[in-house]
Amino acid sequence: MSRNSFCAGVLFSASALLCLAGGQALAQGRAAQVIEADRIIAVVNDEVITLNELKARIAAVERQLRQQGTQMPPRDVLEKHILERLIVDRVQIQFARETGLRIDDAQLDQTLARIAEGNRMDLAQFRASLEQDGIPWAKFREDIRNEIIVSRIREREVDSKIVVSEGEIDNFLESAGAAGSEEYNLGHILLRVPEQAKPEQLVRLKARAEDIISQLRGGADFAQLAASYSDAPDGLSGGMMGWRPLERLPSLFAEVVPKLKPGEVADAVRSPAGYHILKLIDRRGGAIKAQPVEQTHARHILIKTSELVSESEAKRRLVGLKERITHGAEFAELARLHSNDLSAAKGGDLGWLSPGDTVPEFERAMNSLKPGEVGEPVKSPFGWHLIQVIERRMDTSKERVRQSARLALRERKADEAYQDWLRQMRDRAYVEYRLEDNR
Repeated sequence: MSRNSFCAGVLFSASALLCLAGGQALAQGRAAQVIEADRIIAVVNDEVITLNELKARIAAVERQLRQQGTQMPPRDVLEKHILERLIVDRVQIQFARETGLRIDDAQLDQTLARIAEGNRMDLAQFRASLEQDGIPWAKFREDIRNEIIVSRIREREVDSKIVVSEGEIDNFLESAGAAGSEEYNLGHILLRVPEQAKPEQLVRLKARAEDIISQLRGGADFAQLAASYSDAPDGLSGGMMGWRPLERLPSLFAEVVPKLKPGEVADAVRSPAGYHILKLIDRRGGAIKAQPVEQTHARHILIKTSELVSESEAKRRLVGLKERITHGAEFAELARLHSNDLSAAKGGDLGWLSPGDTVPEFERAMNSLKPGEVGEPVKSPFGWHLIQVIERRMDTSKERVRQSARLALRERKADEAYQDWLRQMRDRAYVEYRLEDNR
């Protein structure tokens, strides 16, 4: 990144000036201090990760673990584990940038305002609180921007491509999955397997999984081992998945978990992503009732991008159409004339939409609108949309049961697909470790 390149240049200049000044021992001492303050510890494709980045992430994880009352893992184990997480995050950020995904300052500021509101502060108070805790505001902003980018890249590359067929819903309902089941509170540790793992790598990972299981069955702290070894997104927070009904667990987990008693640890479960270690913290009974689903009646105008229509041109056209609607033009008529979607013949009418019926970008924009309101142009994998919400209702019909099943199946598939996608992205990246070389 440009910041790291700049840092590297500063370090080189400082060392050169010290050497020229004479006093070789003094120069070497000072140079060592500078290098220790911020040196390159890994190269990820064409970018670097520095020691300061690793130290900052370790400090944040240690604060979180202390707040949870979790025993700290050994420092060297935690260091290596967090470095790997930094690498995986960097790979995703790079892919997002290469494929044109950006989070502008306006979107970021809205998110920061919501975070502050969730902490019962205004933005100025929240900033002051962070800085009082020693967290630089600029660094926090960029960390949140990256978190949003990682979330959006998952939505675009994984969640939006999940398909749940009507047959799968039928089978799910026939198995009584949506009719009623127990809920399970699970601890989860994932040891990720490389995409083209050699046999000896698989043997080592399986042995590590069995060693962790042995430690857990001997009374070791689950959260500490999760923070030390788990490659799952919730690993650094102790590996707790929280309460979930059986139908919202990955299918491999759903086969194992009902056989466990609270406190028991299952044998390692193998999936394409790696080896999974599961501990049943607790279980509770009761039917899982499908909740009423809020549906939105919406319409839209879609402008698809192509070699002839650029991103900026598509957005510009929709801005112009919105201006015309604001001054009295009929949305439906403009949709018939300009929309590139099959719904154009119906004035852009999409009918009643339930959660999960549209891609995340569209749904998020639609949900932010009030009935009658026309939103700003929004981009999705299909192109640029101008959305109007007509009305909303609560669906209390039998269809809500199918919708609940559809959402449960989507969540189950998405969790599995995301882990597989992450593994592929990580394995395709060029990574050079320098942490051990510089000790």
